[in-house]
Amino acid sequence: MTSRVILISPAMNAALREARFDDGCPLEEGGAAQARSAARLLPRAGRALVAPTERCRQTASALGLDAGEAPELAGLDVGRWRGRTLAEVSAAEPEAVALWLADPAAAPHDGESVRELGRRIADWLDEAARFSGRTVAVVEPDVVRAATVRVLGAPEPAFWRIDVAPLSAVEFSGRAGRWNVALGRPLHLAATAESAW
Repeated sequence: MTSRVILISPAMNAALREARFDDGCPLEEGGAAQARSAARLLPRAGRALVAPTERCRQTASALGLDAGEAPELAGLDVGRWRGRTLAEVSAAEPEAVALWLADPAAAPHDGESVRELGRRIADWLDEAARFSGRTVAVVEPDVVRAATVRVLGAPEPAFWRIDVAPLSAVEFSGRAGRWNVALGRPLHLAATAESAW
């Protein structure tokens, strides 16, 4: 039995543009329009899921997905840093940010560590491997990073070395606990190609 998981990052919004920890702001109209134009490119899925953030919900809706909310796919809980830009936090708490970026077990924001996120997503991937067919999920970029690190067996600090563009897809396929990764192209750019998949 082969399982396929396609993780799609949300379209552009002000928080992504400003490097601000998510604060629930909606998609920008341009991002929503790109998602609507990419909707026809998505392959059929046995199930569709969405992380519990406004930008993920709006992206899933714009993509035409009838997605069930999946709290286990929530992005990294950054605690008291939520709503602040990385520049603001770095200026106010430079040692805390340096620790957070250097130590995957650190959570100086009183939220969730990168290690804890990785474990949570690894558990979800184990569950997803039991689903025969394709799962499409719209998730935060940090969830895509955590899944990629786990699937590749990369060291935890590699989390910070993975860039995830808005409205892009990564596909994982596997069986018996062994996953492969297919790095995709941005969905809105694939709209002009013959086939995205």
